[in-house]
Amino acid sequence: MRKILIAVPCMDQLPAQFAHSLATLTSYGVEDTQISVWFNLGSLIYTSRNEIAKKALLDEADLVMWFDSDMVFNPDTLIRMLRLIDEGHDMVTGIYYRRTPPFTPTIFKTMEIDDAKQEAVWTEFDEIPDKPFEVASCGFGCVLMTSEIFVAVIGKFGNMFSPIGNVGEDIAFCWRARQCGYKILADPSISLGHVGHTII
Repeated sequence: MRKILIAVPCMDQLPAQFAHSLATLTSYGVEDTQISVWFNLGSLIYTSRNEIAKKALLDEADLVMWFDSDMVFNPDTLIRMLRLIDEGHDMVTGIYYRRTPPFTPTIFKTMEIDDAKQEAVWTEFDEIPDKPFEVASCGFGCVLMTSEIFVAVIGKFGNMFSPIGNVGEDIAFCWRARQCGYKILADPSISLGHVGHTII
């Protein structure tokens, strides 16, 4: 039986919109699959992600479904992403946008990091394709990935989610995963909401 860990790094409060999305998502059954949910409480996001990755490996989870606690998503999100994994893809993301102006998508067309200088250079997409497409890196607001990637990244780099220079822990992990030979697929049909707050 396949095991999936739904991983949520978070503080001690969750938006109601996220809680509703998660409840409806887990009500959708997936055949021959054991699904568990893990909330890792902490103020340092990269520490939480590292702890979750270690738990996934200890629990022998086959896949990890990452959600940030400020995301809104459809009930069939996991099922649709699983189809892409079953087609042979290593890591799949939906499309969501930053919650502050200029509201650009959290995916990058190219991403190169000089680990020694701790600097990153990237380009963004001018247009989002209509069909699934490869990206160089992505935010981890909604990502499904095989847990074997953790093993490869640890083996090559000794760490997983430590930030590098001017990019966060999720983008840094994507770069490390690509250095290990893995690819990241973005599916534009998996649309997501990003819960924000505006003072009026």
